[in-house]
Amino acid sequence: MSLRVLTLSTLFPDRARPNFGVFVERQCRELASREGVDLTVIAPVGIAPWPLSRHPHYAPLAALPLQERWRNLTVHRPPFTVIPKLGGRFTIGAMTRAVWPLVRDLHAEAPFHVIDASFFYPDGPVARTLANRLGIPYSVKARGADIHYWGRLPATRKAVVQAGQDAAGLLAVSEAMKRSMIALGLEAETIRVHYTGVDLDRFAPQDRAAAKARLHLDGPVVLCVGNLITRKGQDLLIRALADLPGVTLLLAGHGPDRTAYEKLAAEVGVADRVGFLGAVPHDDLPAIYNAADVMALPSASEGLANAWVEALACGTPIAISDVGGAREVLNDPQAGRIVDRTPDALATTLREMLAQTPNRVAVRKAALRFTWATNGDALLDHLSRIAGKSA
Repeated sequence: MSLRVLTLSTLFPDRARPNFGVFVERQCRELASREGVDLTVIAPVGIAPWPLSRHPHYAPLAALPLQERWRNLTVHRPPFTVIPKLGGRFTIGAMTRAVWPLVRDLHAEAPFHVIDASFFYPDGPVARTLANRLGIPYSVKARGADIHYWGRLPATRKAVVQAGQDAAGLLAVSEAMKRSMIALGLEAETIRVHYTGVDLDRFAPQDRAAAKARLHLDGPVVLCVGNLITRKGQDLLIRALADLPGVTLLLAGHGPDRTAYEKLAAEVGVADRVGFLGAVPHDDLPAIYNAADVMALPSASEGLANAWVEALACGTPIAISDVGGAREVLNDPQAGRIVDRTPDALATTLREMLAQTPNRVAVRKAALRFTWATNGDALLDHLSRIAGKSA
């Protein structure tokens, strides 16, 4: 079997954003490792027009190479113009114009068999146009905000639905996400649930006391891993901390709400017990998961959060809201709790969890079915089928 795959992804790490879309990169590396698969990644980079392109957020992106070898993958990074706050409705056209000449030339050299779009917006609609021009099938994967936000936003909903309806096959990160896609008007028969993976060798239990000592931590520790944005609910954890004396809250992630959360921590009198870790390199996360007694993520919406599975793989129980694939992951009460998104409910649940000594083997067991090998097998089978190839 020979399968030439073009992965199109606006979620992909680079030297300016090493944590950005690491799960997409890992999925690509797994697929590329399979015999007979020739994978090319196009990771378009959105940059605001001058003079905003000189802003500290965009300047490092503008300096990225147009092509490079990134962890044994050939990655192209064509820039396209984004208009901050107003760009959603213009993104598809701008990205298509930037990507098409490159795709056309690469396809002329060695034809692709299938396009794999790793996010529903803007990747899905752009993949739809590219596939139509090349006369090949395409697939789109739904991960969370691409359906829950872009799929509902009036300016982009039509493009999202059309990309899903015209695709040869679709992927969903959870059964819950599949139901959301169906509710949006997509056909159930075209949707395959495709769970994420976790590196079970790197994300594994370590001695908790030693892990805390290395990070100079003492006493109960609650960890939250996620971007500092309202949807993730870190503000609820900060408020809950006021009713959890002696507990330390670590926030691993960066985002626009950090200043507001620092102010909130001071207002509720817990600033000395909240640690803002910033964007933690992915390779450093296992040590932090192991230093935590509980990983809490009270999100308003998720597909199936990688942080859930990574924490469980480290033997750290989780406290999460009833969103996305939460009930698909938490199939054993020893692995954690589903909790209401209120400070009081979080404080009560975390207090109960911190008073218990978890069976870390049982906690880790909940993550064992989420392997990258299984993820790669399923993706190869899916893309091979829609490309008319035998896997």
